[in-house]
Amino acid sequence: MPSSPALPAPAAAPAATAAPASRRKSLEGGAPLPELREACITAAREAIARDGIEGLSLREVARRLGVSHQAPYKHYPSRDHLLAEVVRRCFEQFAQHLDARAHSDDPLQDLQSLGRQYLDYARQYPVEYRLMFATPWPAAATQSELLHTSTHAFDILRQVLQRIHGSGEAQRERVDLDALFAWSAMHGLVGVMTGNCVDRLGLQPQLLAQLVPHVLDGVARGLSAPQPRA
Repeated sequence: MPSSPALPAPAAAPAATAAPASRRKSLEGGAPLPELREACITAAREAIARDGIEGLSLREVARRLGVSHQAPYKHYPSRDHLLAEVVRRCFEQFAQHLDARAHSDDPLQDLQSLGRQYLDYARQYPVEYRLMFATPWPAAATQSELLHTSTHAFDILRQVLQRIHGSGEAQRERVDLDALFAWSAMHGLVGVMTGNCVDRLGLQPQLLAQLVPHVLDGVARGLSAPQPRA
């Protein structure tokens, strides 16, 4: 049976260890430090990678850092506030990854490059990808910042499509619809590649090897076709 073009599974997160005494003193002594804020983010991502979102709590973060269970509250009033910031950081990283693609003067080629970069992010950062697109957003005070950052990532796709359709108000609806179409295609492709079904369909390996370029070509053809009349 041919192997699936599945994305590799994430490596197991290393077991948590208590922070050394010198670090505990640095994190807890005196006023809240920026170091503690960042350390909480790192510890939260490690906890999620190891135990899933159910394993995230401020007490678990404190345990991983070797600080008092009250220390994370200096920066994050609740678990949801911490989770919202973790997801926001994922979208920020995602947008930077998309921006780092190989750019092209041809907008259709740039669109395909953007699609490959999307798939590359899902392959490299499966935990972060699931946090962004398969985790309910927490109702926390920082959610407005999360919305702003996630919209910036979507705007990268919009900007490429504006080069194809135009950036005027009359083209706005088609740009947004096509952005949702392209996103749906890439998100669906990730789902197929990471699912348990495609390698049980009796498909030939050479056919599966054509899957990604075939989908990218299809999306490009669809987005460059004339818009049907309403």
